[in-house]
Amino acid sequence: MGVPGTVGIIANPASGRDIRRLVAGATTVSDHDKVTMLRRLLQGLSVAGVERLLVMPDQHGLARQALDTLAGEGHPVPPVEWLGMTCDGSAGDSTRAGALLREAQAGCVLILGGDGTARAVARSAGETPLLPLSTGTNNVLPSFTEATVAGLAAGAVARRQVCLQRTALRHKWLEVLTPGRLPDLALVDLALLRGRFAGSKAVWEAEELRELVVTRADPATIGLSAIAGVLRPVAPEDSFGLAVTLDATSPRRVLAPFGPGLPLVVGIAAVREIRVGETVRLMAQVPSMVALDGEREFGIAEGQVVEVRLRSDGPWIVDSSHVLREMVRLGLLERPWPSRGG
Repeated sequence: MGVPGTVGIIANPASGRDIRRLVAGATTVSDHDKVTMLRRLLQGLSVAGVERLLVMPDQHGLARQALDTLAGEGHPVPPVEWLGMTCDGSAGDSTRAGALLREAQAGCVLILGGDGTARAVARSAGETPLLPLSTGTNNVLPSFTEATVAGLAAGAVARRQVCLQRTALRHKWLEVLTPGRLPDLALVDLALLRGRFAGSKAVWEAEELRELVVTRADPATIGLSAIAGVLRPVAPEDSFGLAVTLDATSPRRVLAPFGPGLPLVVGIAAVREIRVGETVRLMAQVPSMVALDGEREFGIAEGQVVEVRLRSDGPWIVDSSHVLREMVRLGLLERPWPSRGG
């Protein structure tokens, strides 16, 4: 799968900067933080023997700053090619980059961002293995793996040194069908919210939530899926998801870590398991917004129906810890490495 030794890098400069820095306790992830993270990624990729890097030319020049700094310090880096695209700062940048990396047959793609960035890449990346790293707010899918380790792992996957089926998960996803719109997807959650006011794309108020469908649910995460996780945890590898109906007047009430610094109590009217291949039909009782992976995406009219189908053939999501353990098992880290002194 992919051209051996080729790794793509997509760094979202807008991740970690949404409204939740104002209304909640979310931490801002600065450009400096992302540049230093990219430096460590590049050093891991270099040691891993990656032969070719394909990099999205983000608007803030994050990758270029990291590369220039490493070059100035004399650190070796793999040959770099910039993707032939112009970035405008929208989520479409990540989607276009994902398509170009798929066409170039990258062996693995490193993504710096949150759930929304991972979703944007997955919309176009096809079968390309993805390794999302957290620099956003909703970080159910991206991991908090140290970048050096992630670089080593991505290199091993791209060079086909490890078996993809042993080191990555074929992630579930939600196929979203709405009359008058092209099919869309969510990797973690879909929410139906009362009201057509978009405002900030980020969902940070639970009062307007009416319906929630999730592919995975963990009460120890942050975001919409945490509400479902409080009701019933669902692992990424489970062959089912959950559909939840919320109602502020319901006597069943749960406490969920809805956002950084936002533990909220919500009313639950119903919860049920949905199996892979099953379709959930959500009808808007009033004009509503549909949020995908924690971000408002489009509005629907009263009486309009959104069909949501749980599928198991989503993107390959690489697990860095599984890769490193597999490398140890195969003896790939035991070589006649040069000593530090010579």
